[in-house]
Amino acid sequence: MFPRRPTYNWDAHNRQVVLEGTQALERTSESIARSHQIAIETENIGTEVVNELGEQRETLLHTRDRLEEANSQLDNAKSLITKMGRNVLYNKIILIVIILLETIILGALSYIRFFKG
Repeated sequence: MFPRRPTYNWDAHNRQVVLEGTQALERTSESIARSHQIAIETENIGTEVVNELGEQRETLLHTRDRLEEANSQLDNAKSLITKMGRNVLYNKIILIVIILLETIILGALSYIRFFKG
């Protein structure tokens, strides 16, 4: 009387759904494993960068200390050169005074010898 309905194979359908679910789970597991590996590599790179930055910081601090020391030495050298310049000026003034005194004495002696004597 009624036409016969084709029977649906629920076992095959369930196997297919389970297989697709298993494949999706495997792909997800592989993706998680890749993400985990990338996270480990990123963490290692970050650690290396932090270590390198620490070394560079130490180098910069050492360089700053050396520059401050050099600046201090330059200040001392500048002060010393200023004092030396002052001493040179004083020595020139004293030398000029001595030359003037000797010229006056020679002039007086010459005057006394030739005109008075």
